[in-house]
Amino acid sequence: MAAPRLSGTQCIAMDSNSQSNYKLSKTEKKFLRKQIKARHTLLRHEGIETVSYATQSLVVANGGLGNGVSRNQLLPVLEKYGLVDALLMPPHKPYSFVRYRTAEEAKKAYVTLNGKEIVDDLGQKIILYLNFVEKAQWKELGLQALPPGLMVVEEIISSEDEKMLLESINWTEDIENQNVQKSLKHRRVKHFGYEFHYENNNVDKDMPLPGGLPGICDSLLEKWLKEGFIKHKPDQLTINQYEPGHGIPAHIDTHSAFEDEIVSLSLGSEIVMDFKHPDGVTVPVMLPRRSLLVMTGESRYLWTHGITPRKFDTVQASKGPQSGIITSDVGDLTLSKRGMRTSFTFRKVRQTPCNCSYPLVCDSQMKETPPSFPESAREASQLEQDYVHRVYEEIAEHFSSTRHTPWPRVVEFLKSLPCGSLVADVGCGNGKYLGVNKELYMIGCDRSQKLVDICRERCFQALVCDALAVPLCSGSCDACISIAVIHHFSTAERRVAALQELVRLLRPGGQALVYVWAMEQEYNKKKSKYLRENRISQGKEEGTSSDTAMPELLVEQVPNVGSRDSECCVSSVTDLPEGGHKARTVTNAKLPVHTNRTSFPSQDLLVPWHHQGNPGEGKPGHPAGAHDPGPVFHRYYHVFCEGELEAACQTLNSVSILQSYYDQGNWCVILQKV
Repeated sequence: MAAPRLSGTQCIAMDSNSQSNYKLSKTEKKFLRKQIKARHTLLRHEGIETVSYATQSLVVANGGLGNGVSRNQLLPVLEKYGLVDALLMPPHKPYSFVRYRTAEEAKKAYVTLNGKEIVDDLGQKIILYLNFVEKAQWKELGLQALPPGLMVVEEIISSEDEKMLLESINWTEDIENQNVQKSLKHRRVKHFGYEFHYENNNVDKDMPLPGGLPGICDSLLEKWLKEGFIKHKPDQLTINQYEPGHGIPAHIDTHSAFEDEIVSLSLGSEIVMDFKHPDGVTVPVMLPRRSLLVMTGESRYLWTHGITPRKFDTVQASKGPQSGIITSDVGDLTLSKRGMRTSFTFRKVRQTPCNCSYPLVCDSQMKETPPSFPESAREASQLEQDYVHRVYEEIAEHFSSTRHTPWPRVVEFLKSLPCGSLVADVGCGNGKYLGVNKELYMIGCDRSQKLVDICRERCFQALVCDALAVPLCSGSCDACISIAVIHHFSTAERRVAALQELVRLLRPGGQALVYVWAMEQEYNKKKSKYLRENRISQGKEEGTSSDTAMPELLVEQVPNVGSRDSECCVSSVTDLPEGGHKARTVTNAKLPVHTNRTSFPSQDLLVPWHHQGNPGEGKPGHPAGAHDPGPVFHRYYHVFCEGELEAACQTLNSVSILQSYYDQGNWCVILQKV
């Protein structure tokens, strides 16, 4: 049921908080509350300031590409009330801007459309909330180029060839062999030449599959070789059939497994594939139906490529060449519903080690092998020394430059403390919380000398110490905070010891706030900002960036515009003390290296930190537009499953849990010493 609409005079007068003798019904009051909530959300999360008087421009909350409303759907609705000069639809945002020719037309739309119910392309009902703005503004992204070495060839085959290829796949042939299909939840896969093993992203070079590549591919490959689109004849083929709305995690095909050239033929439906550089640049590339994607050089070896699970892709609304970069022109974006897509990905198996120009990310050239999960206290301490303490000492300056705004709920906790409270920030980093509340006496400590030096340069009290042995008297603190620290301890015993150290510092009645990174980066059907964010935000506080995340809908409903299944796979974890959260123990396991901005494959892993910048630019022989990778450091993390942090706290002496909550990709507790 649509919300009731008030007269224009009532709407504008009440928006400006003016007095009125008009008595609102309960339903009208509810509508106004939601409209005001939308206005506040826009200001808080997006910096969009609304006004209480009529202008030519309106912001339409819930009418955005980010929640499944397309340009073709919204524009006709808006045009009923006047001549639309512009409709700006920012990518992945749950709102849009409309500019009418006159303020009178905008006022008519404001009065008539506020609270209007529309149905999106998924058949879900969405209520629009409109507010006036002075100007319809959107910060345009800079012009982007395709990743170096990437090429997309449109209409590489005819529609007849496409039909023939699709009909040639016998999906029932290997129905009894469920090994691969079980591991791939929303797509069917067939391998030819060599089987691709997803558990290690490699092939067994000594175990070729009988029959080689399908004969139907021979003429196509010969043609592509002759026309210069490919340089090597492939000997491995993976066919993937994707259900609409599903995708594949961001990844780089293993350097040592395949030669430089990787090509993929898209059949059945177009798709947008995201390419991400280690420095954070993301380039969405349209792969039209019957197009050939060719990855060589930097695009093959350095950039990750993946397909985000979602029902719709943001695409260009105007006609023209279909392939290439999806631009940031918000006046020319709409949604395209995904269909069933089949890809033929051809590779040539490498028989010699890779000697590419990217040794820091090349498994053939890496000097270090990933460490194993620690089996003793000594090994745990050494792991943390090598993959936590040493790393933060190396990246301290860069890390500090990426950490500015305190997280809102941490600020709320600090501002709730009585004036004059003595507060310890254990694992203070660059000290961004030390100056939040000037009425407190705060002291920070961190294992990194360089981060402590940065705190001191900012005139904060800070010292170097281990979080397991803080050199402050027992019972001396009114409160403690530990933000994004305890997940760096590599055994359950050490994590509990770090919590107990916080309790030791507290006086009776004192409180501690603890944040740890969560395994569940999708919670209550909402993705954390870590998964949603286009750019790769790197740093110690991975679960939440410096800004609070924007909800998919500004008010009310959250349609399923591409949710990702989330599972908590407990692995590589030792048991907590009796009564704690039980987890399986894995021995002699190499720690996996996580791919940024994807769901976690396990609880214990190494998270890359990529130094940003382009140090090669301007050097002789450096190709224009190319990106040189900076050093890559790996940091150890244990990501916590739901209930695990609470269970660890319940093993502590003299403690009660006052509050436990989930905050944008983190599990959080507030403890009190009793």
